[in-house]
Order: sequence, then structure tokens, then C-alpha cells
Amino acid sequence: MLTVTKDRMLPCTVTGSWPRPRWFDVSMWGRPLDTCMMDVRFREKYVDALATLISDEERAGLDILTHGDFHCDDDMAGRSWHHYPLQRWAGFDGDHLQSEETRSPWLRYPPGTLLNEIYTGWRWPRVVGKIEHRPLDYPKIWRLAQSKTSKPVRFGTCCSQVMGLFLDRHTDAYADDREVIWDMAVAMNTELKALRDAGCRCIQIEEPTLHFWANTYGANSDEVKFMVEAYNREVEGLDDVEIWIHTCWGNPNMQRVIENDSYRESFELYLHALRGDVWTVEMTDRGFREIELFGSLKGKLPKKICVGVSSHRSLQVDRPEDVAGRIRKALEHVAPEQLVISSDCGFGRQGCNREIAFFKAAAIAQGTNIVRRELGIETTAVPAADPMLQTDIVPKSARR
Repeated sequence: MLTVTKDRMLPCTVTGSWPRPRWFDVSMWGRPLDTCMMDVRFREKYVDALATLISDEERAGLDILTHGDFHCDDDMAGRSWHHYPLQRWAGFDGDHLQSEETRSPWLRYPPGTLLNEIYTGWRWPRVVGKIEHRPLDYPKIWRLAQSKTSKPVRFGTCCSQVMGLFLDRHTDAYADDREVIWDMAVAMNTELKALRDAGCRCIQIEEPTLHFWANTYGANSDEVKFMVEAYNREVEGLDDVEIWIHTCWGNPNMQRVIENDSYRESFELYLHALRGDVWTVEMTDRGFREIELFGSLKGKLPKKICVGVSSHRSLQVDRPEDVAGRIRKALEHVAPEQLVISSDCGFGRQGCNREIAFFKAAAIAQGTNIVRRELGIETTAVPAADPMLQTDIVPKSARR
């Protein structure tokens, strides 16, 4: 059900997370949002941070905005992206190191590396009982963001199956990890339906693990088949919502977490097996490898394709001309009516600073406008590029 991107040609956006303003120095740390909002300091900072974010995204010229993941705690390498639901659902307890025996084989790194520092430093609750939904306040978070703009705000959330990579079972309620993942998918589905009922018509499910699993076990393995079923259960009943499926190859503190970053094994799964309307793919950081996979279905893809035209791992801000060149490359294989423009992943999670994120977003919008003009498509206003709206304007010297 295309709602937000319907009838939009080359809409541009960013993936989701955004660097916090330095003064937004409070976090929820597992408390309900309503409890935190009773603190007038938290309330003022959180609401003002959302207003600042929306203002930045609109000034950058984006067509579809995000909530920035500002509800997530300001913690090490963006752990709260996974952790936020786990702190709130029933069935979890504590804050522990994951055992060596149960750690995913993908997440093992040598001592002395940043990824080892991250994955041995993160703590996780243990599964101690039956997992059940408790409110995550997604409807309220979306309302707070959407109330500040007339442009659509897409709501993104971590996929349940990626959270399952970090959990140890300390209960007889579950015989295996699949049962844990399934109940998390059911819990998340309850929250997503509440988000839909609040009026949100564009939801992004972030990082189903099919591209990881398919590269390890094969696209037809039982492991992958189960993950497909679990994902589809997570989005069940959301037929009136535009569903985006975000995939990349990692973003804790801007890091790629796996060496084999090929989409080839999971290509058909994301296109055909998973319910959804838009599939986002990391492309710029991978040098646009495998963009040609879309070519045989150009103009008749079963989903729109959202291509990353700015890397979340590079601190060098793209030139609009560079972005335009990447869009042209994508258009060789994806028809313009089926192409969406974005970043490879989010700019938050202990990532870059606000200025870099802002000007990367502005470059995405300006580069998109360059290509729109070439195709005769209506452009979007980019206030950040208006000569009359610059922060500082150097006066002309008076000649004698």
C-alpha cells in the first residue's frame, strides 16, 4: 500500500537516526516516556530536540522526514536501537554480558579493535519468562514529531529478529531461540498496529537479518525460511501502511560489522518473500556493487527501491554533483517511478556530528534536484542552498 511515496518521483529522505544536539543530554534509561515527560527538563529538551531535528530535515530539503531515534538512549555505539523494546517488554530482566557460547559468529572481533570494544561492552537483558507486549510509546513519539511538520514523518524501528542475536535464555518458557524471536515479532506487531491506528502511514522495519543469514546458511536454508516467516508476522495486518524494509551492513559507531556484504543470496527474498513496499539498500559505501541485479526487472519491480547515495561511514560531505552521479547510476537499472533516494544508513548511533549529517542530507536533496531537472520532474525547495538564506553572507566590497 503506497501512501507516502505514491505519485512521488524520486522522493528523497535519510534512513532514520540523527545526531543529537549537544544540549539534549537526557535519556529514558528504560523508563516509560510518560514518566520522563513529567520531568519538565526532559519534556522541554525532548520536544525541542524533535523540533530542531524536523527543522534541520526541512531546511535540508528532504521530502520524507524521520524522528531521528531521539527516544533511544544516548548510549555506547547506539545500543539502545536494539535495547529500547527489550527494556520495556515483559519477559526480560537484568543487564548482562552475552555469553561467549551464544554470541553470533558474525559478531566476534579481535581484541584491540573498535568492534570488539563495542560488542564486548554492550550489556543485554536475559530472557527470564514469557515475552509479552508492553507499550513502547511509538504512537506518541510519532505524534510529537509529525505535529511539527506538514511533510510525512516515517517511523523506523529495529526488527525483532536482529534483537534475537544478543539474548541468552534463562527460562523454561522457551525451548529455542526461534520461539523467542517469534514472540518478539508478535509483540512488535502489536506496537506497530497501535502506531498505524495513531495515523502513521509509513513504517520502516530496520535490519531483518536475511542478508546475513542467507550469506551464511544459504537462501533456502531452514534458518532463512524461519526469518522470512518471523518478519512477515511482525508486519501482519498492516496492509494500509507503506512498509519500508531497511537493510545495510552495520552502523554501531559508523562501523560495518560483517565482511561479506553481498545482497546476491538474499536478493529474491527481499524482493518477493517479504511483505513491504520499499526496500532500502546500502550502495554508496559498497561502490554500487550489485545495483545491476535490479536491471532485469527495470520498470516492473515488485517493490520500490530506496538507494543509499551518501555513506554513513564517511565524514566527507558529498557534493550534490556526486549524489547526482550516483542517482544516474541507479537509474540505469531502476525506473525513476520506482526509485527512492536516501542515505546508506542513519547518521546517529554515536556517528557523525550534526553539521556533517545536515550537509549530507542537503547534498542528497540538491543532487536529487539536479537529476529531477534533467528528467523534467518537479524539484523540491532546499532552503539550505538558497543564497539569500545562508547563515552568513559576505558583503561586497565597495570599490573606489
